[in-house]
Amino acid sequence: MSAGRLGSADFVVVGGGIIGLSVASRIRRRWSDASVAVLEKETRCGMHASGRNSGVLHAGFYYSADSLKARFTRVGNEAMSEYCRDRGLPLDRCGKLIVATRPADVGWFDELLERARVNGVDLRRVDRREAAEIEPRARTVDQALFSPSTSVIDPTSVVDAMVEDLRADGVSVHSSTRYLGRDPGSVRTDRGRLTAGYVVNAAGLHADRVARDYGFGGGLRILPFKGLYLHRTTPGPSLRAHVYPVPDLQVPFLGVHLTKAVTGGEKIGPTALPALWREQYEGWTGLQLHDLFEIVNTEARMFVSNASGFRHQAWRELRKHSKQALLRRASELVPDVEGTHGWAWGRPGIRAQLIDVDRKALVEDFVLEGDQHSLHVLNAVSPAFTCALPFAEFVVEEIDRRLGMP
Repeated sequence: MSAGRLGSADFVVVGGGIIGLSVASRIRRRWSDASVAVLEKETRCGMHASGRNSGVLHAGFYYSADSLKARFTRVGNEAMSEYCRDRGLPLDRCGKLIVATRPADVGWFDELLERARVNGVDLRRVDRREAAEIEPRARTVDQALFSPSTSVIDPTSVVDAMVEDLRADGVSVHSSTRYLGRDPGSVRTDRGRLTAGYVVNAAGLHADRVARDYGFGGGLRILPFKGLYLHRTTPGPSLRAHVYPVPDLQVPFLGVHLTKAVTGGEKIGPTALPALWREQYEGWTGLQLHDLFEIVNTEARMFVSNASGFRHQAWRELRKHSKQALLRRASELVPDVEGTHGWAWGRPGIRAQLIDVDRKALVEDFVLEGDQHSLHVLNAVSPAFTCALPFAEFVVEEIDRRLGMP
């Protein structure tokens, strides 16, 4: 390939997931005269975490008020819902019921209600009769919580619409273009060099590697977690609302839940099992030995030290890594899902979870690092899809600030 085949761009975004596309859109709005290019290694955008997302737009009551997730989730829910309405994309504002499977769970309701109050999120305590009116199939002990603003969308439709909008606005979206590395004043790809003014790294599972090319993310590494859902394959009763358990607020996973699909189906999950390499979707496909050794080594150290409760979380996830186990967990929330007939595994997803290697700790909030030449989204954990639009505005403000640095 000849150098310069891709030309040049004032801003280059590496990664065509929901975060990269949203950032490219906001850059275009902020600097309307600037040229913007998005690099995506797959044949189309959103083929990893964004396209394998559950589609749930979260309300924002799980997160402590001092977190960026709390700052962006409620606003992001509203912004993404408005985008779907404006573009005529599927949107179901079905709500979420958080049920108690044992009396001790009810004790956590006050904490969740307080977080909702501080974050400005509508979250209501309901009794068993009201819970049955919201979702007749759900089981709860004494009372439940209801989030009316939690909804569900079709992530693939959103990604496709954003790509269409970007191209209409003059943004170059280069699919089948793999980032290979940094050169002075440019980025290398498998289709040649692209002269780059400012680089934004939104590479998801590979964000830590791209960041190290620019001197950032030194003590941070991506640890992949595989998520699997069971999808209903035969006709059955339909959920009116999502049904979730009371979460363990000490870990960044929400537990096994039942999610209503925007098409009317339903699914159960997810698992959150540590993956052995970054794109370990099916069997040994895509295995990279360097990736395997690096990640297994990190996971082994986390397991031995039990940092962030990693060992306990891993054992818990291993115990539910079967149809029977997931359905058994789900039946505590919705009793009529017992039995493996009529359920099949859907496409797996991989969550890019950042860890602080020195502290051996999971990083649970968004993380940005950068300077006058590049900015790196090192951690865009759940609910990143919900947060994408206001978070992208935050990223652009950070770029603007860094470009103005002396």
